[in-house]
Amino acid sequence: MPSPEFPLLERDREQAVLSAMIGELRSARPAVVTVTGEPGLGQNALLRWAAEQATSAGLRVLTARATPAEDQLRYGVVAQLLTGEDRDLAPRLFLSQDQSGGLPGLGGLLTAARDRPTLLVVQDVQWLDVASLRWLEALVRRLPRVPLALLTSSTGAAITRPEWSVGTSLTSVVSTIELALPPLTASGTADAVRAVCGTPGAPAFTAAVADATRGNPAVLHDALERFTREGHRPLAESVGQLRALTAEVVGDHAAKALSELRDPAAVDALRALAVCGDLLDFPLVCGLAGPHAVPEARLRAALQASGLTTLKDGAPYIPDSVVRARVLEEMPAADRADLHARAARLAQRVAADDQGIADLLMLARPVGAPWAVDTLRRGYTAALRGGDRDRAAGYLARALDEPLDAETRARVEYQLASVEMLSVPAAAERRLHGLIRTPGTGLRSRAVDLCLLGGDTRSARLALAESGDLSALPGDGVPSRRPHRGRPDAAPLTPPKSPGTHAAAHCTTDTPAGAGQGTGPTVAEQHEMAALLRIGDCLRHDGTELDILPAPALPDHSHSPAVAGLRAWQHAVAGAHIDEARRLGRAALAPDPAGRPPLVVPRLFACRALLLTDDGDEVESHLAEMLSEAHRERSSLAVAHILSVRADLHIRHGRPDAASRDLAAAEAELPPAGRHPLFMPYWIALSVISDIQRGHIDRAAETVARPVPRLAQECATTAYLLFAQGALAHVRDEPYQAREYFRAAGRWLLRFGCVNPAEVPWRSFAAETAHILGAGDEAQRLAREELSLARRWGASSPLGRAELGLAMVVADQRVEHLRAAVATLSEAPARTDYTRAVIELASAERDEADRRSVVSLNAAGSILPGDIAATLRTDTSARDATARHQATTAPHPNPRQDTRVPAAWRGLSDAEREAAVLATRGLGNREIATILSVTTRTVELRLSGVYRKLRIRGREELRALAQGSEGS
Repeated sequence: MPSPEFPLLERDREQAVLSAMIGELRSARPAVVTVTGEPGLGQNALLRWAAEQATSAGLRVLTARATPAEDQLRYGVVAQLLTGEDRDLAPRLFLSQDQSGGLPGLGGLLTAARDRPTLLVVQDVQWLDVASLRWLEALVRRLPRVPLALLTSSTGAAITRPEWSVGTSLTSVVSTIELALPPLTASGTADAVRAVCGTPGAPAFTAAVADATRGNPAVLHDALERFTREGHRPLAESVGQLRALTAEVVGDHAAKALSELRDPAAVDALRALAVCGDLLDFPLVCGLAGPHAVPEARLRAALQASGLTTLKDGAPYIPDSVVRARVLEEMPAADRADLHARAARLAQRVAADDQGIADLLMLARPVGAPWAVDTLRRGYTAALRGGDRDRAAGYLARALDEPLDAETRARVEYQLASVEMLSVPAAAERRLHGLIRTPGTGLRSRAVDLCLLGGDTRSARLALAESGDLSALPGDGVPSRRPHRGRPDAAPLTPPKSPGTHAAAHCTTDTPAGAGQGTGPTVAEQHEMAALLRIGDCLRHDGTELDILPAPALPDHSHSPAVAGLRAWQHAVAGAHIDEARRLGRAALAPDPAGRPPLVVPRLFACRALLLTDDGDEVESHLAEMLSEAHRERSSLAVAHILSVRADLHIRHGRPDAASRDLAAAEAELPPAGRHPLFMPYWIALSVISDIQRGHIDRAAETVARPVPRLAQECATTAYLLFAQGALAHVRDEPYQAREYFRAAGRWLLRFGCVNPAEVPWRSFAAETAHILGAGDEAQRLAREELSLARRWGASSPLGRAELGLAMVVADQRVEHLRAAVATLSEAPARTDYTRAVIELASAERDEADRRSVVSLNAAGSILPGDIAATLRTDTSARDATARHQATTAPHPNPRQDTRVPAAWRGLSDAEREAAVLATRGLGNREIATILSVTTRTVELRLSGVYRKLRIRGREELRALAQGSEGS
C-alpha cells in the first residue's frame, strides 16, 4: 500500500532555504519567506515541514490558514494565529471596531517574540481577509527590531499583492525570499511511481504518468493511489487505465477548487473563459461574463488565485479540457447553451476563426441567424480540409437545427450525407432517400448518384415507387422489361483490370422505346433519373426483391449526358458500334445543355466506354477534371472511384507504378472498411494486377488470400477477382488453377452480357493455359473466337492482343500472327502488350534460320528499330518506326511456357525475365528502363534478383547462359 503522506520529492533546495531561515531566526535574525506555485505543487506541505523543524528547534510556532469561506471575516487569520497564545483575544478581534492604528494583539505578540523567537506560518495568503492582510503588513514593517519570521504560501497570484512580496518597499528592510515551486521532473515522477506503487514503473508507463499529470505532485499522488488501489501494476499495458483515472482526479481537484471560489464575478468569468478563452481576448471574455462592477485586474487575480487557470500570453487560460468541462457542468443546461450562443455571436462580431465559432455553435441553442449556418458550412469545409470528417459531419448536423429554407436544408442534407457515406452509410442513405422522395429540390438525381457510388442500388427504384413521373417519359413512354440476368448480382461501377487489359462493369438493357424531347429542368431530371434507375437495375444484387413497377425506358432522343453515358457503355460491353460508343461517350462528358450539375456515375460509365475505344489520353484529361471537381466538393467517395478508374487507365497504358499510387490515394480517401462489398472485388483485382505487373508476386498473393464478404464472392464484380486470381496462378506456374479461374471469370461475364474482349481477354488467357496443358483444339477455338469479337469491335488494343493470343497457341504461321500483332499494337496505347509482342516475335524469328530476325543487334549491342520495321513490313511507314521508339512498360506476364528457356530461368518472375532477355541482347540499364517504362533503379533491382536466383555474378555469365540455351 502507498504511504499515507506523499514524500516531498525534488524539494531539497526549498528545504535547505527553509532550514537556513530557521537557523537565522534562532540567531534573532528575522525573515519573510513566501512559497508560491500552482495548486498541488506542495506549498503547504513545505510549510508544515518547516513548522515541524522550527518546533523541534525550540522556536515558538504560530500557524493559520486562509480559506475562501473566511475571506470576508475580519481578522479571521489573525484569530487563528493568536488563539493559541491568548484564548480571550478572538472575541475581542471580531467585535472590535476599526480604529486608526488599531492592530489588536500585535503589540503582545512582538513583546512575546523578544523573549522567544517566533515563526508565523500562514497558508494560502491569496484568500486573506483585508483586516488580516493589513495586520500582517504592519507586523512585517516591525520585523527589523524583533526576532520573528513570517512564512507564507500562495497559489497563483494573490488578489491583493502583500507588501512583503519580493520587489516591494520592504525588500530592502528585511530579508525577503520567494520560492517558486516547479513541477516534478521525469526523474521525480519515476521516484513517485516507485514510492506509491511499491515497484519501479515501466519507462512507457512513467512517461505516460508525467504527461497525464504534468508533474503535479498532488494529482500524481491521488492518481497513483487510485491506480494501485484498483490492483493495477505500473506496466506499459496499463497506460489506458492510468489516463482514465488521472482524468477523474484532475476533475475532482477542479471541482474542489471551483467550490472554494465564492466571488460570483470570478465564477462567471471562469465559465466564460472555459467557453471561449481560446478564441477571444480576455477583455472580451470579461464582457461576456456579464456586467460586474469588478475591475479586470481583480478578476485576473481571482482566477489565478483559484488555481484553475494559468497564464498564456499574459492572460488567464484554462489549459485542461477536463477542467473546462468541470467548470461548465455545474451550470444548468439552458444557461450553458445560452452562454455558448452569446459567445458565438460575440466571436462572429469580432471576426474570429470560423471553426472556433462553429465549435461554439455546436453547444449553443439555435441562434436563428443566417450567419450561423454560413459559419457552420465554412467550418465543415475547413474540417474536411484538415481530414476531420467526424467534426465536419457534426457541423452540418448542427446547421440542420437552425431555421432553414427548403433549398438550403436540402443542400445541407446532401453535403452531410456525402460525409456520412464513409462513416455511417445507413444514416447517409436515409438522408438521401428523404431527398429522393422530395421533388423540387433539384437534388434528386444527385442523391441517387451518390447512393450508387456508395453501393445502394435501391435508391433509384425508390424514386420510381414514390412517384410515377418516371414511368412515362416524354415520348410514347413504353416501359422496358427488366434485363435478363442469370443471377441478381450486379456489375461494378468501375471494374477491375486484367494484366494489360481492362475489366469493367456491364449492363444489358433492351432497346429503349420512346422519343422524348425537351430540355426543361423537370424533363432533364426525369431523363437523369431514368438513366440512373437503369444503372441501378444493372447493379442490383438483391435477388429476393420483387419489381412492382417496371423500369422506364430510356428516351431515343435525349440531350441528357447521363443517358448518353449509359448508352455508350451499352455499346461498349456489347462489343459493337465503336464509333457510336465514342460519340456518346464524348457527349456524356460534355457540359449539360440545361446547365445541370454533372453526375459522377454516368460519366464514369462514359470514361469506361472511351477506355475500351482506345481513347485513353482523352479519358485521362476528363478524369483529372472530375477529380478536381470532386476535391472541390469534398466528396471522398467520388474521389476514390475516380482514382480507381484512373488506376485502371494506368494499367491499360502500362503504368503500374502510377496505378499503385492512385490506388493508395483512393484507399486513403475510402479505407477498406468503408468499401461496399459490391465494389470490393474490383479494388482487390486492381491491386493484384498492379502488383503482378510490378513483380510483387508475394504481395499479390497476400492480397488475394484476404477474406472478403459473402456478397463480394457472389456479385458481378466477382468475375474480375476470378480473373486476377487466374493471372496470379498463371505467373506462379499453376496452369490448371489458372485455366479454371479464367473459365469461371468468362462464365460470369457472359452471364451479364459482356462479350467485348476489350473488357477482359479471358478467352486468350484461357487458350494459352489450355495450350500449355495440351488442349490444343480448345486453345485455338477460344483464341479465334476472341479474334473474331475483337475485329467486330475494331479497337487496336483488343485486336492486337487477340492476334498475339492466337500466335501463342498455333503452330503454323506463328511468325505472321506475331507480325500482325506487333503492327496492330504499335498503334495502340497498350505498350505492355506491344513490348511483349516484340519480344515474342524476336524469339520466334531467331528460331527460323531462313528468316531475318526482327530484333537485331548493332555493333554496340542495341536494338535497331529500323531493322525491326524492315523485317516486320516492307512498306512500314515512318510513323510505325516512331511508334516503336515510344517508351513501353513492363511486359504482360507471359502465359506461354517457353520450353527453350533453361529450367533455372523458370524460377524468375516475368518482370525479371524480361529484364534478363533485354540484358542478354546487350542493352544498358538506361535503355532497358526506357523500353520497360521503369526507372533505372528498378532495372538494377530486377537484374540483381536474376543474378541471385541464377547464382551468377553478372551480365557475362547471363549472356553465356542464354547462348548455351540457344545452342542446346
